[in-house]
Amino acid sequence: MEQPLFSTRAHVFQIDPTTKRNWIPASKHAVTVSFFYDANRNAYRIISVGGTKRAVRDDAQRPTLMSGSTAIINCSITPSMTFTKTSQKFGQWADSRANTVYGLGFATEQQLHQFSEKFKEVKDAARLAREKSQDKELANTALTIAAPQDLSDELQSPPVMCVNGPEDKLFRSQSADITLASEKERIKKMLSEGSICEINLETELFTLQDSNCKLVAALHEANANVEQWKKQLAAYQGETERLREQVAELEVHGGQGPSDLLKDELTQSLEELEALLKAKDEEIHILQSKKREYHEMEHERDQAILRLREMEMRSSELERRIQNTEQNLSNSLEERDRMDTEIQRAIEILDIKIFDLNDLRQSLVKLLDK
Repeated sequence: MEQPLFSTRAHVFQIDPTTKRNWIPASKHAVTVSFFYDANRNAYRIISVGGTKRAVRDDAQRPTLMSGSTAIINCSITPSMTFTKTSQKFGQWADSRANTVYGLGFATEQQLHQFSEKFKEVKDAARLAREKSQDKELANTALTIAAPQDLSDELQSPPVMCVNGPEDKLFRSQSADITLASEKERIKKMLSEGSICEINLETELFTLQDSNCKLVAALHEANANVEQWKKQLAAYQGETERLREQVAELEVHGGQGPSDLLKDELTQSLEELEALLKAKDEEIHILQSKKREYHEMEHERDQAILRLREMEMRSSELERRIQNTEQNLSNSLEERDRMDTEIQRAIEILDIKIFDLNDLRQSLVKLLDK
């Protein structure tokens, strides 16, 4: 016998086989959806029965429903299946064997989270069970046949379908569905574009900050070098003045001008000092131009920060609009549930009235017979 592992209540939907876009409700009300484990076959299934809450198995080890019941879900879990959350209270998975997609609408987000976690756990257990069954040399004949079927499920990718999600209501027109779905897709597209722009701006900002750090380090190093060069320049100027004074003293005290050799040495020293001074002036000019570039980079960084803040404000606005849309969807679901309750109450009242009329008819027939 199969053992129940986990049970919850949810509204069951199936994808429309014709359009592959809209959901068709498989149950009028929330029904019990359960995970079962078959120890003999070492297999896991999801079962949901309408009308009654239990099922028995026949001789072929297949579920046989009690009288008055209907099988809504009878899905064997394979490692290739994936349960996807499409909203806060709705999730879906594809069954390649039945060639359909099942959708479940829950009353709370916590129930959806519990079902999703249990689905992952059971899927992992099914994968481990299949691996163990393949390693055994004396495997059961049923498991030997089931293994290639599971393998074929892995090779077949689930059908790619574009669904509107749980917002397809039972009491809503087709035009309203299309309008709401298009509005939601447009908001998602705007939010994705805003996220891409925000990422680009953040990348540009990080690049500017890196360049800014490099320029600051270069300016600090240049400032330190400028101070050193100024000291060297002052020393060279003092040396030049000292050489000039020596030349003047030699001219005065020597009676004659200095020798040609001394003149050449002094001239060469002066030319070297002048060339060095010119090179230092050019380096100072280059550093000043780099300083201007640094200010321009700072300005660009400020502009990037401003654009980033604008994108953050826009993203906040888009998130607020999405929250409003989700709130409207939640209100619509509550309204639909309320209408379901009222219709059910009206049906019960009609049943009572019909029963009373039937009693009245029988009474009238008896009177006529008398």
